[in-house]
Amino acid sequence: MNPPMNPATSLTALAADAWQLTERGPRVVLGLAGPPGAGKSTLARALVAELGDGAAYLPLDGFHLSNVQLERLGLTSRKGSEPSFDARGYLALLHRVLDDTAADVYVPDYDRTLHEPVAARHRVAPAARLVVTEGNYLACDLPGWRAARELMAACWYLEAPAGVLQGRLVERQLAGGRGPDAARAWVAENDVPNGELVAASRGRCDRILSTIGMDMFNYSQ
Repeated sequence: MNPPMNPATSLTALAADAWQLTERGPRVVLGLAGPPGAGKSTLARALVAELGDGAAYLPLDGFHLSNVQLERLGLTSRKGSEPSFDARGYLALLHRVLDDTAADVYVPDYDRTLHEPVAARHRVAPAARLVVTEGNYLACDLPGWRAARELMAACWYLEAPAGVLQGRLVERQLAGGRGPDAARAWVAENDVPNGELVAASRGRCDRILSTIGMDMFNYSQ
């Protein structure tokens, strides 16, 4: 495993490293794992934009269970936790993007305004040779996630200091409509435990990236 990357490393260099993975097959998947607030979606989108039509974006957040299903399962207060995702559905889509390279493959996402998953927000076009997928649990040694990890040509782990993560996450909850006390409580009771589970998967990743100093990616919620 590589040591943490110097944050001065450019987006262009990271994109070049990602593109090298396409030497392994007609289409490959790069995973970006890490705790909530690490900047996974921001880096994934930046890599895809840098690489253009040869790359596509596939966020795990599209496989959030709906609010109706979370209520049925008693997971409303643990939204974003590992069991609140459709891991098998995510695995099935990874298989499809690797196997079905001749047609468009539509990819769901999560809408932070609706607070629900939405279908077909993204597209993996036939020309895409690199699919960049990101999510908290991609490298976890757990049923479903373990099989998904095996489909990835590589998985990079993004991290940041706990204080930075918590600050980003509180801002995310405030932007989503929670008040300051409720935002801090949600982060402490939900996001932090989720991040601790994710941290145990760090050693299953091929490369460790620190997002501190990655202002080039214009971190957004």
